[in-house]
Order: sequence, then structure tokens, then C-alpha cells
Amino acid sequence: MSPPPILWEPTAERIQRATLTRFTAWLAEARGLRFDGYSDLWRWSVADLEGFWSSIVEYFQLRFQTGGEVVLGERTMPGAQWFPGSRISYAEHIFRARDPDAIAIRSRSEVRPEVQSWTWGRLRDETARIAAGLSALGVGEGDRVVAYMPNIPETVAAFLACASLGAVWSSAAPEFGVRSVVDRFAQVEPKVLLAIDGYRYGGRDFDRSEAVSQIAEQLPGLERTVRLGYLDGSGWEEGFPAERELSFTIPAFDHPLWILYSSGTTGLPKAIVHSQGGILLEHVKKLHLHVDAQAGDRLFWFTTTGWMMWNFLVGALLTEASIVLFDGNPGHPSLDTLWELAQDAGITTFGASAAFISACMKAGVRPRSGRDLAALSAVGSTGSPLPPEGFTWVRDRLGPGTWLFSTSGGTDMCTAFVGGVPTLPVYRGELQARSLGAAVESWDADGRPRIGEVGELVITQPMPSMPIGLWGDADGSRLRESYFATYPGVWRHGDWIEITERGTAIIYGRSDATINRGGIRMGTSEIYRAALSVDAVVDALVVDLPRDGTDGWMPLFVVLRDGVELDEELTSEIRRRVREDCSPRHVPDEVRQIAAVPRTLSGKALEVPVKRILMGTPPEQAASRESLANPEALDWFVRLARG
Repeated sequence: MSPPPILWEPTAERIQRATLTRFTAWLAEARGLRFDGYSDLWRWSVADLEGFWSSIVEYFQLRFQTGGEVVLGERTMPGAQWFPGSRISYAEHIFRARDPDAIAIRSRSEVRPEVQSWTWGRLRDETARIAAGLSALGVGEGDRVVAYMPNIPETVAAFLACASLGAVWSSAAPEFGVRSVVDRFAQVEPKVLLAIDGYRYGGRDFDRSEAVSQIAEQLPGLERTVRLGYLDGSGWEEGFPAERELSFTIPAFDHPLWILYSSGTTGLPKAIVHSQGGILLEHVKKLHLHVDAQAGDRLFWFTTTGWMMWNFLVGALLTEASIVLFDGNPGHPSLDTLWELAQDAGITTFGASAAFISACMKAGVRPRSGRDLAALSAVGSTGSPLPPEGFTWVRDRLGPGTWLFSTSGGTDMCTAFVGGVPTLPVYRGELQARSLGAAVESWDADGRPRIGEVGELVITQPMPSMPIGLWGDADGSRLRESYFATYPGVWRHGDWIEITERGTAIIYGRSDATINRGGIRMGTSEIYRAALSVDAVVDALVVDLPRDGTDGWMPLFVVLRDGVELDEELTSEIRRRVREDCSPRHVPDEVRQIAAVPRTLSGKALEVPVKRILMGTPPEQAASRESLANPEALDWFVRLARG
């Protein structure tokens, strides 16, 4: 099969100025290592873990208070020991050698509609004041601080204050319901809860005072709730922040930095613990070498504080770039909102979910029409597979000089291990390459690696940002069951992936939601791509239900444009498109119209919970309504299951 068309190639100037190019040249000069292209460099990075990660430390001048000589003590998965006996601070590296007058953060929200700027001096001062306030409340190394706060500069400062004390951070977006927040925060027994009074979304104000009180009542061991007047503009409550210079506790390399959570669609969300040193190394590598964030760049990613992309975006402050934050509804008053922000904040790298890009494509948004987006040179996409049509849309609407890097990773490691490489071409519908230091392979059921075939996404060598554990999982059994049960000693991520002969990658969706018809397995993303190519279809969900003696029943549920009703002609068009684009065996047995696809708070479609409900699982066991962005969308499937 011939490769898809190349939509973008880096210019000679872009390749020359890429941090990855300078890093590769340094490896040759300082270590005598020379590589025949990126693929050769990647192979070295996963074969010689000690050499690669020590080069990251040396090239980016990471500072250990103690230790740092031994890179990898115990090499097993799980349980790899990175830089044993060493001490290092994430927050100290954020603030080192900063010009206090340079801009660190730009932000806009529905509450604060003008673009605001925080200098490094202000960020440092605010971080110091919050750290002093937390310290006065008895917060110290190892204590948990949880935040029910939006994506605004104060939240960034609060996180950095927490990290500077060696305390452990965890956050949830204010739109999370009480039960969803308690399911997460109660597991980690925080000492302090930081919370806002309310927020604005889609032009409507939401008072969260009562919700905060209910959350606080249900958190075991909570000693204090501290409020930030965001909606009313009053700021931190009186007497909380205090004046002092910023200082840094220097914890052990594997000391917890933050706790993130799985989507929690079934049962309690996994409380995933990442280390100070592991996240520092991974984000320094990823943001410098793969996102290519440099001085003068302004990096934006649309996210809330309840998605790991918020933590990743904050990690961009480890580079010379500044970051741009947004709090509000990206579709209010229209899908032009974030493109307006791109113009007004001078964004150079614009990141969003694949769903947002697809929505802009379906709505006919023209980002450059009437706007000055001269600064914008790169677009990032993650959250779910971006269909090839999305690649083409970015090229056509933002210009052939715009680098589109689609990425795939996860909350589990708070990074992307397949995605952007600034020195490689972009093929339509494909992720550029596997990330340095990420030993990603495609495996069959027997653990054999595949090239040019779809298989399980596995990682065969340890990475520093792998979880140091799940909170409350004292014997590590839940961690092993979650990631290492299928292939002992090898990380199974739960996605279908294809590694091509050219070293690019294609993600086909979750492997636990695979459609298997007549022995032919297919990722749901391929079926969605076919269905969404029909102009009237704006969203879709497919499940495959087993039935004795048959291939099963495979219904396709579609959301249609306003005013469009599903009729025989449209159904035939959808079925024809799936037949031609996927296979005759994957033509849906039935097409049904729904009002909305049920999704998690981070935007993932509930394929497995819907399948379980339709197979008879009680809805309260199949999915936690509090973990959903639109729980009412699930009710339709509950009614369908009942008759």
C-alpha cells in the first residue's frame, strides 16, 4: 500500500532551529554519538536508557541537590527505580534564571474577557504568598492539597506553591459534580481544599458555594477550606496569603508531585501518582524536543484542570516559552472563540482535542478569515484519534506552513509517547513518530511485535513518568492489574496502534472497545471516520454486542445536524460509507439517531459502559454519572436496554 500524501514538511530553517537538531548535534560533539536520522536516534534512546536520560539531564542542565550519578537502579516494570538516592525539585526548575519582567502566562476567561498577563515576577510572588499561606496551615512535605479551581493563573501559582513545599497536588474542574469530586479527593485524604466561589460558562454564572461545602463535609481528614473569590473578583480570602520569599523543599526524586485520575466511568477513578523527578524529566524532554517550545513561543492547549493536558501545559513553563490559558465554553458564542484568543494572545502553538478540530470542520469555521494569525505556526491535537479529514482541514484552513502534530498518550503517564517531531514530515492521518525514550511497539495477542499491522500498544521499557503507584494500592495489585496483567513486565496501554514501515503511527481507538466481525478486528475510530464523512452526521457511537451463533449485533448511534431526521435514504448513505471505507462485515446492523453521545468529563465516548448497559449491566454499575460531562445522554441507552 502506498503511503498517504505528505501534508507538511519542515523547512531547512525550521529543522536547523529545532531544539531536537541542536540536541542531536550536542550528542555527537559531547558524547561521540552520531545517528542516521530520527529513527536511529529513537532506537538508541530506548536501547540505552541510561545514556539517553542522562543526556537529558546533562543537556538541559537539570540540578540534583544530591545524587544523580546512577540513572536506573531497579529496571523492572512496575517498580523501576529512577535516579535512586537523588533529590530534585520540579518547582525550583520552573523558576530558575527567570527575567522577572518577562511574560510567563497570558489568560482569558468568560469572567475576565480581556487578555491578562502575568510576568515571571508576579508568578513568583503569588506562588510565594500562597506557599506561605499553606505553610501557615501546617501543609508540609507529603501532605495533599486539592483544588476545585478553574484554568486561571491563580491555579498555576497554587500548584507551584504546593510543589515548592513538597506537598502533593490534585485538582478537579469546577464543573465536576460533588460526587465526582468526592470520589477522587476522598481517596487521597487532603489536608487543605482550595476552591472558588463560582464560575461562568456559556454566558451563565454557576455558584459553587454549596457544592464546595458539601465536598468539604465528605473529605476525611480535611482541616481547612480556603476560598478564592473568582466570580465576584474578591480574590483569596482574607488572611490566607502571606508575604515571604519563595524557597524550595528539595524532595526525593520519586517523591509524589501530583495525583491524577482515570476517567472513572466504572467504579472509583484510579488515583495515579506521579513523581517530582519523573515528571520533570519527561516534560523537559517532551516540551523541548517534541513540541519544540522555544523563547518567544506562546503555547496554548484548550483544557480544564480536570484533564492531564492542564498539567502538561503547565510543564511548558520548564521551557523558554510562555503559556496561554482559557476558562470558559470554547463554543460560546461560537466556535470562533478560541481562534479569537489565538489572535489576541499571539498564540504560536494552538492545542486542542481532536473533537474540537472535527467540530470546527463540521461547522465550517474559517480560523484565518478576518483574523491576524500570523504568529500561529503549529497545531496540536490529542484526546482521541484525529481523522485524516481533520489533517486536511488544518492544512487547508490554516495554511500549508502550519505544522500539525497529532499526539497520543494518556493520564497514566501525563505525556504523549507517540506524536510530534518537528524535523519530520506529516503524513495525512498519521502520527509522526514514537517519542524519544518511549519504547512503543504494536504487539499481537502472543506478544510478538508487528510492523504494518494493528496490534496492542505496549511499552517495553520503563519511562520516568510511569506512575510510582496508585494511591491506596499498598501492595501494587491494582497497578499490576491495570497495566501489566496482559503481558507481565510490559506496559499494555489499552489502545490499538499500527507502526508503519516509515516509523509513523496510527491509533485506532481503545482495544477494549474493538469491533470484531467474522474474525476481522477494527478500531471504532475507523467506523467513526466513515460515519462522520456523511455531512449530516456530527457525532457517532458504535458498540458490538455478542449474540450466540452470530457475529453479534452492531448498532451505530448517530447525532445529526440540527433539523435533520434519520430516514431510509440517510441510513443507506451511512451504511454505504461504512461498507466502502471499512469493510462489508462492519456495516452496522442498525443505525439509530440519538441526541448526544455520552462522554466523560475529559471528552471520551462511553463505548464500553454503553455496551455493558445494553448487555444488561445495571446502569449504576456500568458508569458513574458523576464522571460524565452529559449524564442525561446515558439515559437514552438505559431506556433502550429496558425495552
